[in-house]
Amino acid sequence: MKQLLIPILFFLFFGVSNGVIAQDANWRVFVEQLAEQEEMNETAIEKMYEELLQLESNPMNLNRVTREQLERFPLLSLEEIASITSFLEKNRPLYTVFELRNVPYLDIQTVERILPFFYADVTELREPDVKAAEMLQRGKHELQLRLDKTLTPRAGYGAFSDSILERYPNRKYRGEDFYHSLRYAFRYRDKIEMGFTAEKDAGEPFFRNDYPKGYDHYGMHLIVRDAGILRTLALGDYRLSFGQGLVLNNDFMVSKAWSADNIARRTLQPKRHFSTAESGFFRGAAALIGIGNISVTTFYSNRKIDTNLSDDGQITSFKTDGLHRTPLELEKKKNSREQVAGGNINYRKNRFQVGVSALYHWYNRMYAPTQREYNLYYLRDSANLNAGIDYSWQLPGLLLAGETAISKNGAAATINMVQYRPSPGLSFTLLHRHYPISYNALHAEAFSEGSSIRNERGLFLGTLFSPFARFTVNSYIDFVHYPWLKFGVDTPSKALDYYLLGTYTFTRNTQAELRYKYKQKEKNMRYPDEQSTSVLPYATRKFRVRFSHTMQNGWSFRTTGDMAHYKEKPFDAEKGYMLSQNIGYRGRKNFATDAFLAFFDAASYSARLYSYERNLLSTFYMPSFYGQGIRLALSVKYDINPSLTASFKTGHTHYLNRDTIGSGTEQIDGKSRTDLYLYLRWKI
Repeated sequence: MKQLLIPILFFLFFGVSNGVIAQDANWRVFVEQLAEQEEMNETAIEKMYEELLQLESNPMNLNRVTREQLERFPLLSLEEIASITSFLEKNRPLYTVFELRNVPYLDIQTVERILPFFYADVTELREPDVKAAEMLQRGKHELQLRLDKTLTPRAGYGAFSDSILERYPNRKYRGEDFYHSLRYAFRYRDKIEMGFTAEKDAGEPFFRNDYPKGYDHYGMHLIVRDAGILRTLALGDYRLSFGQGLVLNNDFMVSKAWSADNIARRTLQPKRHFSTAESGFFRGAAALIGIGNISVTTFYSNRKIDTNLSDDGQITSFKTDGLHRTPLELEKKKNSREQVAGGNINYRKNRFQVGVSALYHWYNRMYAPTQREYNLYYLRDSANLNAGIDYSWQLPGLLLAGETAISKNGAAATINMVQYRPSPGLSFTLLHRHYPISYNALHAEAFSEGSSIRNERGLFLGTLFSPFARFTVNSYIDFVHYPWLKFGVDTPSKALDYYLLGTYTFTRNTQAELRYKYKQKEKNMRYPDEQSTSVLPYATRKFRVRFSHTMQNGWSFRTTGDMAHYKEKPFDAEKGYMLSQNIGYRGRKNFATDAFLAFFDAASYSARLYSYERNLLSTFYMPSFYGQGIRLALSVKYDINPSLTASFKTGHTHYLNRDTIGSGTEQIDGKSRTDLYLYLRWKI
């Protein structure tokens, strides 16, 4: 009880303070800070970063931008979008982007962060009429090539005799030991987007005689916007999100720690899928039609997917890693077909919005997970239907939002939230969700502690505030209850998630951070010398201390100390430590470099430590470390000319207490691993 009481008292005591939130004003650094949260995955953060790069290269005119265009901007909350829209309606024309500083509920850091995405032009109040042929001539082209290679030999690339491979065919990868991707994109303002992606993972065959198709994965997209009442048309690969995500969301999700006032989601226009991720998108067509206050989105998707099949040909689970390196993995490639159709009707009047969504999906096989007690209520059918109603109502400083949805079996899930923001530097969020064990929505992704939208009840409280000058706090506490069994948990269970980030800003270029994260959950465990299994609590505590300083000549320094403490009730605690130093240089316009050095000592995987390293251009790398060792990384970005940019990175990890790294086909016989990365981008 004491463990619960302390964070609650801290939360309530400091939550009544007022001030200004001091998050980093540089949007790139801000996204990198998001990437360091453990709940974030590389694919999600790369999708966000790609969208922001695209928006930055095509800034929006404040004298013409619409609310719908602002809603495509992932760094703005619903309330900030409403506040900007209201300000623009009352104050146009604007003569400089710095007039955004007068927008209510927009703090100075947020304003500085979003400035690169806008401009103010009073001579361009209407969109010029441009023919399709002119759009193709005036548009921007971009070509990206990436190559990754691990220099240290791995077991899956070794030499095996024919007799060994005949008996153990999955011991050897069928392809080359490098990763490669090729991406092309064309864009004319925000009117037309089109492009393609091609990718092979390390170990997948590439233009071999027995694999003539070349790359393992291909994708294409075409997006057309603002053609009369047709606001958006998407063909090829695209992503969608309706409401709070209880029916459909294959857009990116951010972590709880991002911002307490940016948790509420919104229905989005169809977006391109330009990532090399081979799952989490639709392939087909989507259209958004708008008439007055009503907008209608319809879509259809038909694509082959990777699945694990039972002996009688039923789908037992979905394979989403996109890896096709061994005969077994190749057998699972696109062995099933999924079709999805649905739509959303959205009505908006001033600050009130309500939407109705529906989705129907079916497979060419029966979906039947191997029955266990914990998955007794999972979907077992070749088709499913979901429908929901979502709403949001914004008042000055107050937001109410939520969604309620049902599945084919009649189970209903709901999520509702209240956000109160009396000033730009102070906000509170209260969110409640109830996801029954029998709610089945395979394309849903909403706010949750678990990996799926089922078997969870929770109450989340978050706040952003500044108790005194220069010091800011981002904090939340999340109480979770699982009414039914989970994998590895044979009884109903509960969880507690608490987060605190305090930042002290000495100057504009110097900051100190203190972060504390506590998470307690339950799982099956055995007391020492006992045969019976009990459901017992385990807790992970993580601490971080960081000091960052940027010099006027372009050099930057970031020193970080991390500690992890993992404790299962009947056993001794396991601990982990890491000390890291990052040195960066941005003193020349066409050149940037970063060096990273870390020493880590973690007793087990449960006490592992996460780090963020600057990676290649729009890619992110968030490795975790356990054991004892040293990590070194060096990255360089050089603009060869205004159109061509090259990026290079090398990373080396040396372990002090082990003789092998990894296992199975990824095993390295040795204490070290070295990786090389190369990225080229050509823009015209």
